[in-house]
Amino acid sequence: MSMITDANEHLTIQQVAEKTGLSVHTLRYYERIGLLQPVGRAANGHRRFAPDDVRRIEFLNKLRATGMPIRQMCEFAALMYQGDESIAERLRLLKAHQEAVNQYIEDLQKNLAVIDYKVNLYTQLTEEDHAKTHIG
Repeated sequence: MSMITDANEHLTIQQVAEKTGLSVHTLRYYERIGLLQPVGRAANGHRRFAPDDVRRIEFLNKLRATGMPIRQMCEFAALMYQGDESIAERLRLLKAHQEAVNQYIEDLQKNLAVIDYKVNLYTQLTEEDHAKTHIG
C-alpha cells in the first residue's frame, strides 16, 4: 500500500461506491480477494482510490454484468497485475468470455423471438375478439 500525496485526484471509498454502483462492503471484499490490488491510503489510514483503480473497477463491473464468475474475474485480475507478460493469457480468457456472452445473447434472441410471436398472436386475438363484440 502506498501513501497518497495528491488527494485531489483520489476518491474516498464512499465516492467510488457512488461512482461505480458497488457498495462499500463489495469494494472492500474485492480488495480482500485480490480483484483489486491494495488501495492507497491517506495519512489518516482511509482508502483513497486512484483514477486507475476506478477504471479497473468499472471494467470488473462489465465482466460481472456479462456473467463472468468471481473466480474467473480473480483469475483475470491476477493476470492483469502481472503486467504485459500476461497479455496473451488475458486475451484467451476474454475471448472465451466473449464467446460465452455471444452465445447467451443468441439464446436470449431466440427466446425473445418466441415471446414476440406470442405477444403478436395474443394482440391479434384480442383485437379480433374486441372487433366481434363491437359489431352493430
